[in-house]
Amino acid sequence: MADPELPAAEDDGVAASRWQLPAGPWPTVLDGLCAHFAQIPRAVWVDRMRRGRVFGPTGALTPTSAYQAGLSLRYYREVADEAPIEGTERILHLDAHLLVADKPHGLPVTPAGRHLRETLLARLIRRTGNPDLVPLHRLDRETAGLVLFSTDPASRSSYAALFRERRINKRYEALAPALPDQKWPQIRRSRIVRGEPFFRMTQIDAAPNSETRIDVLDRSGPYWRYVLHPLTGRKHQLRLHMAALGAPICGDRWYPVLRDPAEDSDIPLQLLARALGFIDPLDGRKRSFESSLELSLGCESD
Repeated sequence: MADPELPAAEDDGVAASRWQLPAGPWPTVLDGLCAHFAQIPRAVWVDRMRRGRVFGPTGALTPTSAYQAGLSLRYYREVADEAPIEGTERILHLDAHLLVADKPHGLPVTPAGRHLRETLLARLIRRTGNPDLVPLHRLDRETAGLVLFSTDPASRSSYAALFRERRINKRYEALAPALPDQKWPQIRRSRIVRGEPFFRMTQIDAAPNSETRIDVLDRSGPYWRYVLHPLTGRKHQLRLHMAALGAPICGDRWYPVLRDPAEDSDIPLQLLARALGFIDPLDGRKRSFESSLELSLGCESD
């Protein structure tokens, strides 16, 4: 249930951010916020407080509210002139514990950077009216397909354990250059670590921490349709493993090399989270879900 002192269910689908005030010399909460979030001008925090968008345990805070170490603070992030994102998500399944969404290319799952209301999470909260929605796994903004959400905090840990303990089967599809000289299927293992710039990952010569099973679904033409089964869930794992094989996924702007934005095409990353399957931890039923989207070197079809 939403906190009673907060404005209407997660402001336009966006959850309040939380921050516990650390020990410090600041006389007011405003001073502490300005010191901790130096990139945000003081005038912005003053304006948010005056509009009732910064909260403590007992209600809205003002620019003169005294600083108290340990105080649990909640506030609403704001992004000026947030651009709309094309594409519409689909809800494939909804019950008392789970929501399965089919995400279009280009839509972030959760708020980050310049994306706040135009995210899958915010859109689904607005559609369902459920502020307790939480994604159970990650999917890159550029990747389309299935995302599983918990709808009930009481059962959330049971479903989260499926991913943590690798008790869920994930199947992806990708369009990438043909590799007629390779043998299929094959297993790709590597050590994936953070690279440069900060948003890219890289592979190093060390003990593997990632594993993907790769096979071919369709060998016709210069671009094949591959099926990928990630046995681990490292960031950008599938993109890195396909690029390392010599078949970077079509539309990939980051791997194997970072492309100049001026060279971008209109083709989205041709990677689709096609299917999810697992044994339901609550009742033991076999559950399976499949995306209705398709990959295309023209446009994604619905």
